[in-house]
Amino acid sequence: MKISLTLILVFTISISLFAQTQNTKLVLLGTGTPITNADRSGPSLAIVVNNASYIVDCGPGVVRRAAAASENGIEALQTKNLKKLFITHLHSDHTIGYPDIIFSPAVLHRKEALEVYGPIGLQNMTHHIMQAYQEDVDKRIHGLEKGEPEGYIVNVHEVDSGLIYKDNNISVIAFQVKHGTWKSALGYKFTTADKTIVVSGDCTYSEELIKQAQNCDILVHEVYSEKGLLTKTEDDKAYFPSFHTSTSQLAAIANKAKPKLLVLTHQLPLGVPLQNLIDEISSKYKGAIVNGKDLDVF
Repeated sequence: MKISLTLILVFTISISLFAQTQNTKLVLLGTGTPITNADRSGPSLAIVVNNASYIVDCGPGVVRRAAAASENGIEALQTKNLKKLFITHLHSDHTIGYPDIIFSPAVLHRKEALEVYGPIGLQNMTHHIMQAYQEDVDKRIHGLEKGEPEGYIVNVHEVDSGLIYKDNNISVIAFQVKHGTWKSALGYKFTTADKTIVVSGDCTYSEELIKQAQNCDILVHEVYSEKGLLTKTEDDKAYFPSFHTSTSQLAAIANKAKPKLLVLTHQLPLGVPLQNLIDEISSKYKGAIVNGKDLDVF
């Protein structure tokens, strides 16, 4: 039987194009909390697809962690390629790296504006950061460095709920979650050709998150240990349930959402071994769970 060269060529191109749309990765850039831990940078992760990166949150160390991931072969996380940022809420541990992700890539030849999406208040924060570094920016653009002016532009998009971003690689839905007394805290749902990844941000138990995470490939969720909380002060016992998700609550969320993989981040063992988080969840939920670590790739 003869097969034409044209048919072979069309088949080869089709396979190649299909392969290009089947490469979504989740990269954990920082899995820490406000507690300073040399092994865990501040909260941040990246969705990488078709050599483009989409960063969620920017805790301390975000640009260095992205550089480490790029050295491990993820080219989309080279410093100059950090162009899209989604912020869940404005707590300092999630935003201390914001000036870093604005300015370091600009110094290192980012040639496009940084596009940033996040809750109400993000514009005000950005304005004051740009004011604080105004002299630095002026010298880098107009001084001997002759920097690229476009790289220092930050376009802020304050968002609420619904579809907030879409390009040829990805669509992003934002949804409101409850995080203590913050007026606005967001979770995000990222959908690509081959994966759906849902990120909780910092939050308590959320029915809206369960709705958005139905049968997703990966659910990245924060958590604290119920056993650990028993040893804490009365103030802690009031604080953590108002701002964060317990192991029992996360088990209930996972049982309803049924993710293919549950990745724990912003983990708060509260004095018990880290493995307790998985043990406590696994006693009520039988799906796949991972203790997320910096630079893990899924």
